[in-house]
Amino acid sequence: MKATYKKYILEFKRPSGTSRGVLTHKETYFMILEHDKKLGIGECSILRGLSVDDVPDYEETLKWTCKNISLGKDRLWEILMPYPSIQFGVEQAFLSLNSKDPFLLYPSEFTQNKSSIAINGLIWMGDEHFMHQQIQQKLREGFKCLKLKIGAIDFEKEISLLKSIRNKYNEKEIELRVDANGAFLPSEAMHKLERLSSFGLHSIEQPIKAGQVNEMGELCFNAPVPIALDEELIGISDVTEKEILLQIIRPQYIILKPSLVGGVRGSMEWIGIAEKLNIKWWVTSALESNIGLNAIAQWTYTLNNPLPQGLGTGGLYTNNFECPLRVKNGTISYEHSGNWENNLIEHICI
Repeated sequence: MKATYKKYILEFKRPSGTSRGVLTHKETYFMILEHDKKLGIGECSILRGLSVDDVPDYEETLKWTCKNISLGKDRLWEILMPYPSIQFGVEQAFLSLNSKDPFLLYPSEFTQNKSSIAINGLIWMGDEHFMHQQIQQKLREGFKCLKLKIGAIDFEKEISLLKSIRNKYNEKEIELRVDANGAFLPSEAMHKLERLSSFGLHSIEQPIKAGQVNEMGELCFNAPVPIALDEELIGISDVTEKEILLQIIRPQYIILKPSLVGGVRGSMEWIGIAEKLNIKWWVTSALESNIGLNAIAQWTYTLNNPLPQGLGTGGLYTNNFECPLRVKNGTISYEHSGNWENNLIEHICI
């Protein structure tokens, strides 16, 4: 078996704002396996400034992984614990290599275009006018669940924005999620959550920065808005540590980004612990290309989670890859009429 990797820069159609700054491009890496004239591909999607594996030796570790690919998927997953995005890329690549179709990783009614996955519509940070524009567009596209990034513009303007949505649409018509990306200070978080609670929010993601376990636990216990942990899960790979974290904080939800938490295997560990503690969860992509998003969407469908998932990021880039994934009416589906680009894996290798 031969393994290689290729760096690829994804270009955003327009600058996309988060509380950590504005994104214009994103790097990712593809791992390609070759064996018996078959090819397999996986995406190692690193998020600079957020991924725990955003370290200087990232590419060296990719090179080492390719040289030692004969160790196999399971052994490599254990060795690559500090590199969750590479763990996920290796998982995908082996699945791809061993499938009849390198992009059909989890055959189901989803991949047969008989069923779809409900997803949230993502509203990026920006000025009030821009956010209103996005909201109106998502509503025209049939979304019933919207996720708004907050924490970058003035809080009073964000309150005004939410109020304007609720003046037009009640909780039954539109489900609202907000994501603070850790933007609130612990000293102000409860007051802000109380203000936000008047809008009937489904949940708020990561109101304060990760690593403040006791403060987050107190918020989750007293919060008037259900809290979902996101960044809090990043960098915790030991199963016992995962269980301790969730037992202390007891959030209402956790959010699983396979590229950030050790791929499918790492995500399933979190899910197993969460379900024991009656904590709900959903899956979200982490700005992968359509190659990684394809793997996440196919796997997510097999989990039978009824909540809207966070899988609507495939249309963000000017140079993404043509694929069968289609977003419409607030869902993502796998349409047979939409094919992968011819010889895509070979094209990436060039």
